[in-house]
Amino acid sequence: MLATSILLTKELPSLSYNPTRDRFDESWEAPLATLLGLGRAAGADFIEFFLERVNYISCLAEDDGITSISPKLSTGAGVRVFRGQSDCYVSTNDLSFSGLKLALEKALSIQGLILPAPNSYIPEINLELLRDYATKNNKDTWNSQFSSMQEMGEFLLDANAKLKQKANHIQSRRAVYFRDWQEVLVAASDGTFARDIRLTQSVGYNLFCADGANRSSIGKRSGNTGDANFLRNWNYESDSEEVAESAGKMLYADYVESGTYPIIMANAFGGVIFHEACGHLLETTQIERKTTPFIDKKGEKIAHENLTAWDEGRSQNAFGTIDMDDEGMPTQRTLLIENGTLKNFIADRAGSIRTGHPRTGSGRRQNYTYAAASRMRNTYIAPGNYALEDLFASVDKGIYCKKMGGGSVGSTGEFNFGVDEAYLIENGKITKPLKGAVLIGEAQEIMNKISMSSRDLTLSPGFCGSISGSVYVTVGQPHIKVDSITVGGR
Repeated sequence: MLATSILLTKELPSLSYNPTRDRFDESWEAPLATLLGLGRAAGADFIEFFLERVNYISCLAEDDGITSISPKLSTGAGVRVFRGQSDCYVSTNDLSFSGLKLALEKALSIQGLILPAPNSYIPEINLELLRDYATKNNKDTWNSQFSSMQEMGEFLLDANAKLKQKANHIQSRRAVYFRDWQEVLVAASDGTFARDIRLTQSVGYNLFCADGANRSSIGKRSGNTGDANFLRNWNYESDSEEVAESAGKMLYADYVESGTYPIIMANAFGGVIFHEACGHLLETTQIERKTTPFIDKKGEKIAHENLTAWDEGRSQNAFGTIDMDDEGMPTQRTLLIENGTLKNFIADRAGSIRTGHPRTGSGRRQNYTYAAASRMRNTYIAPGNYALEDLFASVDKGIYCKKMGGGSVGSTGEFNFGVDEAYLIENGKITKPLKGAVLIGEAQEIMNKISMSSRDLTLSPGFCGSISGSVYVTVGQPHIKVDSITVGGR
């Protein structure tokens, strides 16, 4: 039974809904439309339901054994209620009509609203025809194509054995894989009604080597969305050679000498610095908190004229690629910076309501226990017009940061990042390996020092934590030159 304009609140206890329990489909329209109408009758300006099912598994191989297999199944829902610019969020793992109604009632009460009187009409909420990205893009078949648990373990053990053949002075070697399958359904009082299935996978190596007082630690990770055969297609022989070679070079590398240098930063995961030091500052959550230096800089120059940057959810198989965000909005490309000028911010619904910036399909959350927030997807510096050789030729003495490590970023853009693999540049040529380098800087300053970008844009998978939990993202860039940056070392 669909909600209609003649439905009274006193009739709710007699309603009977039987939506499909193992799939989010059109059968969920009737109960959700009724609940959305009930929320509107209570005085809410906007209501949104987010339903989710998750099937997750991870597997870890350490040295010559499988040491961990971690499966997780979960089902739940969240309801968000807006009243003016204020919003609240309540989650539940009870997806029955009464369970969802109780969650709605709690959210309404937080906003100072109560369910209408027994003889009140429930307004009709006309949901759109289900936008089913899962069926449209043949995602319902993924579950039948996955690797079995046994195949998963055997594959990782074979990969770890290959790494043992390639590397020397091994202290520990790890191969790790995870698969995260997620089905979501979004229904909102503006008529949004959309379903999707997401499949996110990652596999990679971590290698630790030691010889006397010398130490090195190198990792490599690949990620994918949408390929059920991703693990089977992993070229672990190539990755093992790369990781072993890097670990061998860093094992006996000299420590970097502290100072201020020009640097060449490698493509792919080198983009983590832009993500952390600038990307977060362009999210509307930062504008709401007034913790971004770019709050009133739209249309102004905030970076070197060489720099153009994008955030989008459309690159094929990239870690942050989504057909729709967690508010049901179709994905899109968002131009953040063009030739140094700030063009757009990254906005979810709440951020748009409170800041006035248009939504960008960027409302994302870790799972149903979080309200969506403005989050990055695939965020990268666009390719430039220089050959890679031009970047190195422009440096008399500097540092090549080939592989970035972890780091931290302050609320207004101050950052420090370790470099796992670095090399000295002398007279435009890479010479000896260096270790212990830490890049230290501040977002506004560093964005104006990225003076050259090569043509070799490459993306790399990552994980991003913020107020709506941890989400999958892509970072990326071509090789870039930073004219000067503080490098900590010994």
